[in-house]
Amino acid sequence: MNKILLMGNPNVGKSVVFSRLTGVHVIASNYPGTTVEFIKGYMRLGEEKFEIIDVPGTYTLEPTSRAEEVAMEMLTEAIKEEGDLVVNIVDATNLERNLNLTLQLLKKGIPVVVCLNLYDETKHTGIEIDVKRLEEILGIPVVPTCAITGEGIRRLISRLKDARANTYQYEEEERWHEIGRIVEKVQKVTHRHHTFLERLGDASIRPLTGVPIAVGIMYLTFKLIRFVGEGLIGYVFEPIFDLWANLMMKGSSLLGSSGLVHNILIGKLVDGEIDFVESMGLLTTGLFVPFAMVLPYVFAFYLVLSFLEDSGYLPRLGILIDNLMHKVGLHGLAIIPMLLGLGCNVPGALATRVLETRRERFIGATLMAIAVPCMAQIAMIVGLVGKAGARGLWLVFGTLFIVWIAIGILLNLILKGESPEIFVEIPPYRLPYFGALLKKLWMRTLGFLKEAVPYVLLGVLIVNILYALHIIEFIGKLAAPVVRGILGLPKEAVSALIIGFLRKDVAVGMLSPLGLSMNQLVVASVVLTMYFPCVATFAILVKELGVKDMLKSAVIMVASAILVGGILNSILK
Repeated sequence: MNKILLMGNPNVGKSVVFSRLTGVHVIASNYPGTTVEFIKGYMRLGEEKFEIIDVPGTYTLEPTSRAEEVAMEMLTEAIKEEGDLVVNIVDATNLERNLNLTLQLLKKGIPVVVCLNLYDETKHTGIEIDVKRLEEILGIPVVPTCAITGEGIRRLISRLKDARANTYQYEEEERWHEIGRIVEKVQKVTHRHHTFLERLGDASIRPLTGVPIAVGIMYLTFKLIRFVGEGLIGYVFEPIFDLWANLMMKGSSLLGSSGLVHNILIGKLVDGEIDFVESMGLLTTGLFVPFAMVLPYVFAFYLVLSFLEDSGYLPRLGILIDNLMHKVGLHGLAIIPMLLGLGCNVPGALATRVLETRRERFIGATLMAIAVPCMAQIAMIVGLVGKAGARGLWLVFGTLFIVWIAIGILLNLILKGESPEIFVEIPPYRLPYFGALLKKLWMRTLGFLKEAVPYVLLGVLIVNILYALHIIEFIGKLAAPVVRGILGLPKEAVSALIIGFLRKDVAVGMLSPLGLSMNQLVVASVVLTMYFPCVATFAILVKELGVKDMLKSAVIMVASAILVGGILNSILK
């Protein structure tokens, strides 16, 4: 099967073009031997079926990052295969910068078609491009498109058959001069006034106006997440599980309402009924936690995050908080793994690769694992601690924020090295293409379910087995001096700490039957967040940081969790 590689700079609309060319069945994969993710799908062109690959964004074929190295390796593989071609996505509003990659692609001798995307925005920015003249100069097809509306996509598809290799002659050291000459021949820029979105974009990165905008957006973000999440729970999942509870009660009767098998599958009955949080059965709590308690909030979070990504706000947020991030040894783009970590720590850990140095990746990954609870865990904390009022939630999340700042400042002082300055292109504000947004949402949600459900079921199963064998009681006695003496928690809380290594959300849910006071719930929630990542995040961090650095990070996690938990316990007493 022949391949079509979509290549271009970051933020030129590759994902939107990809969505227009492919169907709903797409696959997100890691490039072999790396944590760099790419997406592939399929398209029919006449009688032929093509594999469409959304190559990681790159500014050049002279790699400066792991993602750009992967892009170059993919291109090298395609050059070897007869019939493969490249669709070079070019931002029509920034022709000069984008043509740098175009000319490098032409030198490689692979068939290329230029997709001159965002062409509709040239009219709003006072830019006029002579497309026919550009095609004549480059010697390859050039097709103007607006992928968001779909304009030009049909013509792009029809011209894929015209893709051809054309070794455009220029001396390598004269490339930028040649780009300047091309732009001078094909582009004309006229004066025009700033649009409202451009003025809003400028205001978003100035501290005086950007901070209130950021606070407002974050407030609306979490209000929307809660609204969507609670709506899905109340109107979709709870009614479904009410029906499921009736079926499980029949199963409980068939199993005799007690016994080892019953407790593993159905769980223990509370007042003669199934309690989906407390019963702890594989078919009750094991399914209810990931689907009815966690999935709605994760779905809502990824929906909002995808909108913020595709609208162009996240790079502006990175610029805005760059100074704060430098205090903890990072730069502004470190906000991306932190925000992703709020959805799920696994993609948050993977996203630390956007940080350039080993030192930055260590600090970023450690801070995320210690003080950034995933949305699944947040949902459980809100459900448990929130019952006692907002004060408990302020204590939990306020403590985690202070810990994030304090440990970041300490690591920045202790670890040698510097944080590089932020280098990021800020795209204009755009209305996202909802087809691409929903496709991204689907992949992220499906990825969460594949990741979450097996670990939740495994966690519930292990708890039941450990209880049956009285192992948790034994570990509780060993850990009693720390759990009871320093943290002020009952020894039964040890089971939650053990299961926290498998799934943090399940661990928080296990606190519910213990009858803890609000102060104890606050301490337990903070300690469970800080003391260690779940096993999936742990595996990713070992791969990202290496065994040695992960062990250092783990020591910091455990020590800081005990210290902060002990201080909180003393203060709240």
